[in-house]
Amino acid sequence: MTAIIERQPRPWDGIIPEEELAIYRQAGWGAPSGIGRRPALLVIDVQYRSMGYTPMPIREAIELMSTSCGEYGWRAVPHIARLLEVFRELRAPVFYPYVAPKSEHNRGQFETKIPAIMDVPPHGYDFVAEVKPRPEDILIPKFQASAFQGTPLLSHLIGLGVDTIVVTGCTTSGCVRASAVDACALNFKVVVPQDAVYDRSQTSHAVNLFDMASKYADVMPTEELTKRLRAGVAQR
Repeated sequence: MTAIIERQPRPWDGIIPEEELAIYRQAGWGAPSGIGRRPALLVIDVQYRSMGYTPMPIREAIELMSTSCGEYGWRAVPHIARLLEVFRELRAPVFYPYVAPKSEHNRGQFETKIPAIMDVPPHGYDFVAEVKPRPEDILIPKFQASAFQGTPLLSHLIGLGVDTIVVTGCTTSGCVRASAVDACALNFKVVVPQDAVYDRSQTSHAVNLFDMASKYADVMPTEELTKRLRAGVAQR
């Protein structure tokens, strides 16, 4: 069986040394887990706080909002929109785990590391218009990185009979990874569309996608994922 880490192209090409890729191949890491019969889509933290109000280079974007991923976030938006279109065609559930507005009593260790997250203006918490939720979608306010930590997400997923979670949004190394790891630990199949997630560091983005592909999730382009989702419905 061909391992995920052997597929091309991948965001980690030229970043993970070939010798290390060979070690993973030899050990058999990264085998695909596939897509189940009842997928759900997570759109994590796609709010203006994570990308700014208009597309611009990240160094310019963080001058206006220090939590912004700038252009990297905006590049992911069309791919997230495409997945939303497909999930709504399939009438599959869509969840929006999002950063809840913070107040003084929300301070903790994460805020100690990144004090600027306490200073996001109220409108920074709005959902990006191009991929904002609809009335039928389920909103999950969260205060930690994982969409599962301290939220009712798992209860919703069990109630809906979900077996596969598609994780989009940001950041690849933070909330996306934390949610993917927790979903895997809960025995869900996990898929991360590589062009529908984003991070302020492109190196961190690539390395974390490689690590998730090796251990926790199937990683693939949005185009490939949409074909698989539709093919799965056609076979039922």
